Amino acid sequence: MSAAVSPSFPTLLQDFFCQRLINQQNASPRTVASYRDSFRLLLRFAQERTKKVPVALTLADLDAPLVLAFLDDLEKSRHNTIRSRNARLAAIRSFLSYAALREPAALPSIQRVLAIPFKRFTSPGIEHLSRDEIAAILDAPDSSTWSGRRDRIMLETSYNTGARVSEIVALSIGDLSMARSASVLIRGKGRKQRTVPLWKRTRGHLREWLRQISSDPAAPLFPNRSGHRLSRSGVEARLRAAVATAGDRCPSLRRRQISPHTLRHTTAMHLLQAGVEITVIALWLGHESITTTHIYMEADLAMKRRALGKLHGPAVTLTRFRPGDRLLQFLEAL
Repeated sequence: MSAAVSPSFPTLLQDFFCQRLINQQNASPRTVASYRDSFRLLLRFAQERTKKVPVALTLADLDAPLVLAFLDDLEKSRHNTIRSRNARLAAIRSFLSYAALREPAALPSIQRVLAIPFKRFTSPGIEHLSRDEIAAILDAPDSSTWSGRRDRIMLETSYNTGARVSEIVALSIGDLSMARSASVLIRGKGRKQRTVPLWKRTRGHLREWLRQISSDPAAPLFPNRSGHRLSRSGVEARLRAAVATAGDRCPSLRRRQISPHTLRHTTAMHLLQAGVEITVIALWLGHESITTTHIYMEADLAMKRRALGKLHGPAVTLTRFRPGDRLLQFLEAL
């Protein structure tokens, strides 16, 4: 009886995407795209390092030193954040865990890669806008042009819904419900869907906008000039243009880096400051866990000041400790 032939690296990678991710796990298109991009970068790096074309690579080539060098290159050469670095490592580890089941002989080398830890990082503070700043941005696009009207209602919808930029570009006309209690259906991460109510002003502006675009329910709600969906980078560019214009009216915006996610944070903070329950905000934003939403409570300085105002410190007279020993004096002075 002939021995079983070990699957090649290209076969394993193709099976990982087609069989494991898509057929078995039914991973979302965004997850597949994220893993795809990770391996595009890894294979190009491996090609430069090993001088082998990707189709000629083997599992043995993807050893711990190469993966570690790839992760370092992401941070140093591509200036990726630690969060992005960890996301690339997660994709590699997921593939290698699958490959170990298909090719047990490669397990020792794979285990050394799986032992590479995720890097810790300090979570940045929540950047959000004041009500004057968000008003200036929403009023910035030129409403006398088609693209300006699109940008204005697109940014207003982003602020109303707190949607991620990927969710905004994915919106179709059919996702709108313009009944008396108007709402929009948002398809979030992991195929999770949520319905978010529209404010009266947003609903009115969307009614006007619908008269200017296609009536096909499958058509994008915020198309580009060609009628296709805007890209993430396209939305970011339109936001940057609006912020630059709004800086004349609101100078504080000139010193800030505003991204589409800043609008999402702003929605959450303004809802919290308006007295909306944290559980409702979690549903509004599509958070899987309410723990994620608690970061906004931690970032709300006004709430902390109100709590501090209700608390009176103890009436205790404190004296400073003065060590007598010279060595203790030295340590105290550090």
